[in-house]
Amino acid sequence: MTSDEAGQTATTSDAAGQAATADGAVRRWGELSTACVLLDGFHAVKHALRFGARIPLVVTSDKAAALDLAAQLAPDVREGLAALAVEIPREILRELLPRVHPTGVAALAVRPERAANLAALARTPRPAPVVVLDNPRNLGNAGAVIRLAAGFGATGVITTGTLDPWHPNVVRGAAGLHFATAVEGLTVDELPDGPVYALDPEGEDIRTRRLPDDALLAFGSERSGISDELRARADELVSLPMRPQVSSYNLATSVGMTLFHWSAGARL
Repeated sequence: MTSDEAGQTATTSDAAGQAATADGAVRRWGELSTACVLLDGFHAVKHALRFGARIPLVVTSDKAAALDLAAQLAPDVREGLAALAVEIPREILRELLPRVHPTGVAALAVRPERAANLAALARTPRPAPVVVLDNPRNLGNAGAVIRLAAGFGATGVITTGTLDPWHPNVVRGAAGLHFATAVEGLTVDELPDGPVYALDPEGEDIRTRRLPDDALLAFGSERSGISDELRARADELVSLPMRPQVSSYNLATSVGMTLFHWSAGARL
């Protein structure tokens, strides 16, 4: 099932009304799960709802507790959650999910159309940089970067290489914030226009540079750094301040420091 077909299924289901029983919810979950994005836990569902994700189904082992949590932490999404959530027994929830989140809430969301994400990434002038992860390896780190990018209002996150930026473990690490920014996998040749600032230990101290809004901020892996292909595409190499004899920063830490530097410069 494609994302278009998933969207059509979701629309049809919405028109017919939400499943009112556990059996109906389990059946719909099976129909949608192969094409939709798994949102694991209340906070992922909360973020997806806030940023306009199409969510055909939310399941929970305790609807009243989920709505109480929404009332305490995110009253803006309580009404939407109440309309979508179907309560099912916890033992059935365990059969649907790789693991049950402590909040007992999960959902399926329709992945944004690739064409729309690519258009957002390519649109100029850009109000904020694009983060490029060059051949990342760790799914959790990629998710943490997407969460950071969403928090700073970055235009999007691009990955090169074989890692799927929409892998369930990446979505889990991003806490549902894939829907707050444009996330896609591309090759270096497919990167959108804009000056590329690549993080490299041999680069110029980033504190001496003001990063433009239309920049592509490129980060390599902790072990091997940026690829030769991306290095050749870079307009400038920049480095983060680091104490001698310290090998590297965690990828998400490097992205967070760089985005903070951009945001501080943008406000000067």
